[in-house]
Amino acid sequence: MKIILSAVLGLAASASAFMSQPAVRAPTQLHETKADLVELAKKCNPVIGFYDPINLAEAEFWGMSNEATIGFIRHAEIKHGRVAMFAFVGYIAHANGFKFPWAMQMDGSPFPTETNPPVLWDTISNDAKWQIIGLIGFLEYWSELSTPSNTHYMKGGKPGAYPDFAYSLDGTGLPHPAPFNFYDPFRKSTGMSEEKKASRLVAEINNGRLAMLGIIGFLSAQTIPGSVPVLTGIVQPYDGEVMAPFTSAIWG
Repeated sequence: MKIILSAVLGLAASASAFMSQPAVRAPTQLHETKADLVELAKKCNPVIGFYDPINLAEAEFWGMSNEATIGFIRHAEIKHGRVAMFAFVGYIAHANGFKFPWAMQMDGSPFPTETNPPVLWDTISNDAKWQIIGLIGFLEYWSELSTPSNTHYMKGGKPGAYPDFAYSLDGTGLPHPAPFNFYDPFRKSTGMSEEKKASRLVAEINNGRLAMLGIIGFLSAQTIPGSVPVLTGIVQPYDGEVMAPFTSAIWG
């Protein structure tokens, strides 16, 4: 589903993460190490355990410390897993014809009836696509902020944490109150024990990994016949470019 692939392009880039970090070593407060990753890996999958064939857990990206690099890698996996879960559920919903009953655009244009998710994305207007990509861009920008209540994940913050939509006029928050936060809008996690939060994070990581395999499996089966035998005859073929958010040139 191209809407999710566009999301991946916006989220995976993390441009602000690359630009905002100083080119000097900066200590982190959480001090996650390779040993912590080994322990987490055993909780996620006791059979496979820790698997790092290219030694990313020992890397030091952009001249930062190993702890900061581990924070980046952990956050990247959690983020991509969340996007993949949205993608997987969205793919299934659209493939089964689910859509909103109201008009999609101000001119009264309805939501497409297409049940091939990549083709469905191709059928919506560029204006609609830009709105989606613009929203994704804002959410990505906001996720990279360090606020009084949220420390960046490469500077000691918690990987996977999303800053609240805090209202502030001093430049550290939104200039207008927001009724809900992006994460936990109804504050269901308030008062949850640290043990339960940890177990739910393990479940989220595992579900995200499965979803990444799932959505790539769907798209591979659609574009490369026979590449996923179990999906043969289940997903519809697609002869377009799944990594292109627009079907025609938008510049020049």
